[in-house]
Amino acid sequence: MQVKMNTFGKPFISNPDLVEKLKSGAKLVDPDMSTFYTPGEKGYTDY
Repeated sequence: MQVKMNTFGKPFISNPDLVEKLKSGAKLVDPDMSTFYTPGEKGYTDY
């Protein structure tokens, strides 16, 4: 059995418009790991 799998978690967190960027070939924003799962606005509103 062959399984093909893609993961989009980290790219999607830093690129809320990921689908549009993938369709258009636009450059993705690199994720900032220091902002993942932190309390407050940082990381949620500044990408």
